[in-house]
Amino acid sequence: MDARAILQKKRDGGALTREESEWFLRGYVAGEIPDYFASALLALVFVRGMEPQELAHWTRAMLDSGEKLAFPRVALPKVDKHSTGGIGDKVSIPLAPALAACGVAVPMISGRGLGHTGGTLDKLESIPGFRTQLSSAEFARCLENTGVALGGQTPELVPADRKLYALRDVTGLIESIPLIASSILSKKLAEGIDALVLDVKFGSGAFMVERERGAELARTMIRLAESMGVRTSAFQTCMSRPLGRKAGNAVEIEESFDCLAGGGPAELRELVCLQGGELLALTGREPDLEAGKRRIARSLDDGSARELFARVIAAQGGDPRCLDERERLPRARESAFVRSPADGVLAWRDLRALGLAITALGGGRRVLGDAIDPAVGLVFQVDEGARVTRGEPLVEVRHNGRGLDEALRRIEGSFELRAEHRPDPLILQRFGA
Repeated sequence: MDARAILQKKRDGGALTREESEWFLRGYVAGEIPDYFASALLALVFVRGMEPQELAHWTRAMLDSGEKLAFPRVALPKVDKHSTGGIGDKVSIPLAPALAACGVAVPMISGRGLGHTGGTLDKLESIPGFRTQLSSAEFARCLENTGVALGGQTPELVPADRKLYALRDVTGLIESIPLIASSILSKKLAEGIDALVLDVKFGSGAFMVERERGAELARTMIRLAESMGVRTSAFQTCMSRPLGRKAGNAVEIEESFDCLAGGGPAELRELVCLQGGELLALTGREPDLEAGKRRIARSLDDGSARELFARVIAAQGGDPRCLDERERLPRARESAFVRSPADGVLAWRDLRALGLAITALGGGRRVLGDAIDPAVGLVFQVDEGARVTRGEPLVEVRHNGRGLDEALRRIEGSFELRAEHRPDPLILQRFGA
């Protein structure tokens, strides 16, 4: 085959065959096809899109570009979830042990924060000693011993995605539905899972702000995953306001612990029960979504999910005492407050600004290699839609002296006060069978 012929075919509106996708990606991973050919093909996909069967071939070729995880000693159904991310989205952390406490295994490969969104790995690593960089053998051992393994993508796992994502990032080719879907699902399918739930966000803090674009992504990923034998559904959920009362790293771990103790913000608990209940129904562990939601809620309330997470923390090198002794978690030295400039009803209008405020404090990355300060973050004092008075605290900014002025400016520009405001619904719609 010839890379130029493949580019010409895509340029002219043709669909790549399975053999063409396999040949191109195999050569790219091996270094035989240079970046300029790969970036040209990505740009053509960005403009031309991909037909469903073509996308399935491309995703399968990405999946086959490296090792795939297998857990022959784990007889339980294996499940995972993926969220497109946002501000305060910590659902994965309480969800994984709640699912395991209900009799399914959760091999969860997660990512790090970049741009305005936080990353599950960064949040977990704010637990003292917690290791997320696990070898395949360590990952399997954690899953066998606890029912949960929480790690990052290794160099051997879907290397085509690792190289293509970096190339998309520097060439401005991120927001393409076929490229997003193949990137997400090649990693998730490499986990050897039986069922998957997708949380596709909408609103100003979402990766895809527009609701219809998010719906298109959800439908594309469901169709693609189902074609590869993984039962999949999706929920489109709100990211026009923060999820929960805390955003950052260690502060979100605190709120996750609250959820595992049967408390915490109502919206966080609702999404944990919703997504967990859906996975229990998809695997046949419960007869339907409502029964699954009740089972997940019991695991949060009776302490079984919390007890299981203590075992996960210990298995991955962390200190489980921090579940009870919160002072063991990183804590910022100082606090400042953003106060209401007038009377009115709180409405968030630019949630990305909140994520960039956390980045300014050191809690996020401007580029991939930046170090994270796990202690900094935001604590929201009032809910969206609440009536506030002039001078009332709206956001506590926990900081260590870095980037405070920029963070305050960004937060002050992220909201407005209205005479009336009706917040968006938490759950917009469900996709799937």
